[in-house]
Amino acid sequence: MKIAIVGCGNMGMAFARAFLKFDLVKKEDFLLVEKSTERQESLQSFQPGVLTGLIGPQIGEYDLVILSVKPQDFAAVGTALARVVQPTQVILSIMAGIPMKTIQSTLQHQRVIRAMPNTPAMLGMGITAYAASPEVDIQQLRKIENLINATGRSVFLEDEAQLDAVTALSGSGPAYFFYLVKAMVEAGKQMGFEESVATLLVKQTMLGSYHLINNADKSLDELIKAVASKGGTTEAALQHFEEGTLGLTLAQGIHAARKRATELSKS
Repeated sequence: MKIAIVGCGNMGMAFARAFLKFDLVKKEDFLLVEKSTERQESLQSFQPGVLTGLIGPQIGEYDLVILSVKPQDFAAVGTALARVVQPTQVILSIMAGIPMKTIQSTLQHQRVIRAMPNTPAMLGMGITAYAASPEVDIQQLRKIENLINATGRSVFLEDEAQLDAVTALSGSGPAYFFYLVKAMVEAGKQMGFEESVATLLVKQTMLGSYHLINNADKSLDELIKAVASKGGTTEAALQHFEEGTLGLTLAQGIHAARKRATELSKS
């Protein structure tokens, strides 16, 4: 498969590197379109098949076009892309907040897949939810799914509207974990630890806890109960969290993110 990537930022290149890692695409079968000359220079080490700053007719020679530009840049990019995109090509958008109907209308092109990855995709540990227009046939869809899975795991959604919730939950989700880790590290520093020691304690705790969630044959409530003995230290902390409505605040924040994602998709 030959792939053109329009917008070669962190996420676009995370996809490209994942495809190469698993030998899904050869370097010479990439077209990288990046308008920033500074970014173009940094991409030289990638040794792409073709590196250009312009959207030109050569894009029509590629099977898949990945749109990974900033959403605010899509109007200009879409106008240029509409002149060269071919009917048999598939457009895979990883732009946040731009619905398929807008992409289809701008490009005058119907074969569109819209995906929402998250930043752990840069390590091959991401989760990407995606939806497809009816014009994308099953063979094309399976090929794209294989590509996406190179960046971690994927979930297919029948209803594109659910991507707003995905944006709020897993798309923005890494920042929520970083926020909690930062708060825990700060608490450790307040209790007298050096930042490096507090960070090590919290990071390893987070890593180990993930593996318990993933491997233990217990529910989250059971895992919590296993740590929080009656009248103990963990129970004291959890009680304080409940009194401060930490769980409710987190849920409200995620709902606020979903609301904003919906607003952006309609703007």
